[in-house]
Amino acid sequence: MFNFRRILLGRRLASEEIHHTKISNPVALAVFSSDALSSVAYGTQSIMDTIALAAPAAGLTGALALGAFSWSWPAALGITALLLILMVSYNQTIHAYPSGGGAYLVAKDNLGEVAAQTAGASLLIDYILTVAVSVSSGVSAMTSAFPALDPHRILLALLIITFIAMMNLRGVKESGAVFAFPTYGFVLAMFSLVGIGLFRAVTHSDAELMEQAQRQIPHVADLGKWAAIWLFARAYAAGCTALTGVEAISNGVTAFKDPVADNAAKTMRWMVILLGTMFLGITYLSNHYGLTHNGQEETLLSMLGHKIYGSSHAGHAAYLATQFVTMAILALAANTSYADFPRLAALHAKDGFLPRQFTSQGDRLVFSNGIMILSVAAAILVILFNAREGHLLDLYALGVFIGFTISQTGMVVHWRKERGAHWHLKAFVNGLGAATTFTVMCVIVATKFLNGVWVVVLLVPALVFLFFNIHRHYIRVRSKLAASRTDIVYPHKNRVIVLISGIHHGVIHALSYARAIAEYGEIEAVTVDFPDEHGRESQALEKLRSDWPNYCEGVPLRAIRSPYRKVVEPILDEIDRMRRAEPEYILTVIIPEYVTRNWWENFLHNQTALRIKGSLLLKPKVVVISVPYHLDPVLD
Repeated sequence: MFNFRRILLGRRLASEEIHHTKISNPVALAVFSSDALSSVAYGTQSIMDTIALAAPAAGLTGALALGAFSWSWPAALGITALLLILMVSYNQTIHAYPSGGGAYLVAKDNLGEVAAQTAGASLLIDYILTVAVSVSSGVSAMTSAFPALDPHRILLALLIITFIAMMNLRGVKESGAVFAFPTYGFVLAMFSLVGIGLFRAVTHSDAELMEQAQRQIPHVADLGKWAAIWLFARAYAAGCTALTGVEAISNGVTAFKDPVADNAAKTMRWMVILLGTMFLGITYLSNHYGLTHNGQEETLLSMLGHKIYGSSHAGHAAYLATQFVTMAILALAANTSYADFPRLAALHAKDGFLPRQFTSQGDRLVFSNGIMILSVAAAILVILFNAREGHLLDLYALGVFIGFTISQTGMVVHWRKERGAHWHLKAFVNGLGAATTFTVMCVIVATKFLNGVWVVVLLVPALVFLFFNIHRHYIRVRSKLAASRTDIVYPHKNRVIVLISGIHHGVIHALSYARAIAEYGEIEAVTVDFPDEHGRESQALEKLRSDWPNYCEGVPLRAIRSPYRKVVEPILDEIDRMRRAEPEYILTVIIPEYVTRNWWENFLHNQTALRIKGSLLLKPKVVVISVPYHLDPVLD
């Protein structure tokens, strides 16, 4: 039989097949590092865009404003130093917590629930932003090469999100195998671009271009002390978007093959080496060739490609290949969030801070609900911000640096509790990471608060408040459901009420079922009557009363008057009256429902029964039973 679901997702996997979903280091690098590696495509550009906006505010105009772009190089060096600190720190986290969970579990074990939920909320927000930023950046790379596609940015972004979501619903291993090609293709393209650019710089084969660059960007002089500090801080905070995704491996350690901790640590080291080399290379060459960026439609990486490869046929082909793999990895870098967001949401749900549905694994042993929620949230952001990453980047880095700071602080507490060999050194390394990331976090808030960071500052505590409300709900439910040996079951009486609208096969079927579950004298049929303009019973009710003994002899029929032509409200009022008048009774309300053969036929009928059921389920001591009557029964 044709099964479209199986074609899209593949065959179902049993729980004992979980070992088949483990991934090797090369595939893991593509799954968990594509976000971090792809950030080199917009990291340097973010620094220059920020300088372009900040330079006039610092009192820099003309040549000095142009010269301020040279600050992108020391900012990149500082960001790379922080990257190395994070690598060492997270390597320790991976070995200390090989079960994964990253900042969330570290904070939970060492700093308490508030810190854990704060770290989790900030990372969940960051993962959603990662998808929106990555996909939007991929679309920008595409429209830089093909400007005619720019009016269709949102549609292209939504199609990419749908594709990534479908691949991840098939499983992490399968999506990693597919996304490994653009990841490694991008790494190869960037090393080719940087290698050729450095070769030309060393051999001075780009003298003509360099002369032009020197005329365009003179040396920055007479820059005031505080203006320099403020400008550098803005540039540094903007470039820290290149560090998003560094923590992803520590969150997904369990996805690796055994030994999980060693393989995860090796993968993280390779990610840092590749990321740092590409980021420094692109920033250096951008300064070397005098490139600037001030919110232009064409990306900085595209400009650098034109500059290095030239206008020859071979150069144009190399440029297009670079743009293609850049577009691919930027679009697919969202896969890192798809690997981590569902796992982190499942941890929250397992501890009772998110709905339990997030812990459910789908046919392919992935957390399907997390994948779907992530896709919907990212799609909304893409639509709201017109698939332009420049509008989202200001919101981007704060969440991950909150997670960095909490994680590293938690690791300091962990080493103090665990002690062991060289614990002082390990605590110092994590302490240095905590201090550094906290400083950067403060810089991001101070320099970008009015640029949109205030949204994240408000959203994180709002989510934490929501998490704890969900947690309190689950605690209350558990306490209400808790049973003990001393619990006494009170022998309630049962009154069965059959709601009817007329006499038909469905009603006869429901009354037969009512007789099977209750004493004969405890059954009552109830209908709602709309009186005429004189206040008399309607003709429909008169006919029902006359026909009733022929079909349902012995079952009393009672009509509820509804002068305002309502059905649901009079029934609910009557049930409330009966509950108050007969507190010793359990009321069992039976609702006859006919079932159509085709799903679309349901839209041709009102949904009164559904509304009644939804309302009665909220009332204590009321049991609601639907008795279906199939209009066109299909025998299997």
